[in-house]
Amino acid sequence: MQAKTTAVPRNRLWIKLGGLLVVAAIAVFGYSSLSARNSAPDVTFVKLDGQKLALKDLRGKVVMVNFWATSCTTCVAEMPQMISTYNKYKDQGLDFVAVAMSYDPPNYVLNYTETRKLPFNVALDPQDTLAKAFGDVKLTPTTFVIGKDGSILKRYVGEPKFAELHQLLEQALAA
Repeated sequence: MQAKTTAVPRNRLWIKLGGLLVVAAIAVFGYSSLSARNSAPDVTFVKLDGQKLALKDLRGKVVMVNFWATSCTTCVAEMPQMISTYNKYKDQGLDFVAVAMSYDPPNYVLNYTETRKLPFNVALDPQDTLAKAFGDVKLTPTTFVIGKDGSILKRYVGEPKFAELHQLLEQALAA
C-alpha cells in the first residue's frame, strides 16, 4: 500500500516560508520604529520637578535612558550599580535619564528618588509617550545607550552585564 501524499501548492509553500522568515526577522531584529533606524527618538523628558529636558539638547554627550519601575525587583536591584556607573562616568560626559513607567505612581517614584538620592535625571512617562517612542518598551528594566551623535549604540533588556556596559561607555565617551 502506498502512502498518500498531499501536495502543497508552491505558492502556499512560499507564503508559509515567507511568513516564517518575517517572524524570525521580527524575533531577531525587533519590530519597532527603532529597527528602521539607529537614531534615538526626538523626545522631551518631563522631570519630577516639572522641568523639561529634550534628548536633542544632550547631543555631544553619551546618554543612558533607563526605563524602570519601583515595583520591578530587577530595577530596584540594579539601581545601586546604575548610580555607581553614572557617578563613575558623569565627569567624562555621561548623562542619564531614568524614566519611570506609566503604571508607577508618581509619589512612589518621588519617594524612591529622594530616599535613594538618585543623582541623575528622573522623568515620568504618564501616557507611555516615551516608552512608545523608544520602540514600545514594555519590559523593565530596559536601558538604551545613546552615542554623542544621537545614535542608539545598545539596548539592554534586563539588568546589563556591567563590565560590558562600562566597556561600551568607555569606548563611546572616548569617541
